Amino acid sequence: MLSPRVFLLSPARAGGERMGLILSPAARFPLARALHGPGAPLGEVFRFASGLYFRGKLAYARAFGRPPSGASAALVIAPGAGLLGVETLVRGDDLRAFAAVPVDAADPRFRAPLDRDLAALAGALGPAGQAVLLGSIAAPKYVDPILSVLGERLLFPAEFVGRGDMSRGALLLRAVEAGVELRYLPLSGARRHGARPPRLACLARREPSRG
Repeated sequence: MLSPRVFLLSPARAGGERMGLILSPAARFPLARALHGPGAPLGEVFRFASGLYFRGKLAYARAFGRPPSGASAALVIAPGAGLLGVETLVRGDDLRAFAAVPVDAADPRFRAPLDRDLAALAGALGPAGQAVLLGSIAAPKYVDPILSVLGERLLFPAEFVGRGDMSRGALLLRAVEAGVELRYLPLSGARRHGARPPRLACLARREPSRG
């Protein structure tokens, strides 16, 4: 039986232009109506707000995640709320609360709930489980707190080094389409910056491993 593997998704901007569109009381499309009513899935809201990059992260986590029993395969770093599964229903007030908290490891409003949920995740993963960060590995504002709790169990896609957000999003979507999981490296001690890699080539399809 394979060990658990979850994906940690860096947050979308909770105060950007597209987020303002979905938060507008005048918005009438289905996702906005859900947000202003019973609640909309966090993953879908952030996918709408941030476009290609978050869409790639969400699709990839859903395709390749192996969550512990009762947990989500994709956890979003939500400022002020710690780690939330992408299925969590949120409303407009929740998004405004996220926007009010800076993504800053030195701010207790951000750090305390993140530390709380990371401790719970570490216990759920066990000694052999892994968490893969789908976000900027050069961002100490959230990398350092996660690394301090998960240590060697925190991985990242090796192909992320040197790529910008759009390139990472496209890479993840291609991997999902091809059924090819990326290669991971431990984040502890890793090189976090590098030269821009060549333009993306087509990924060869291979059968997913069975174990």
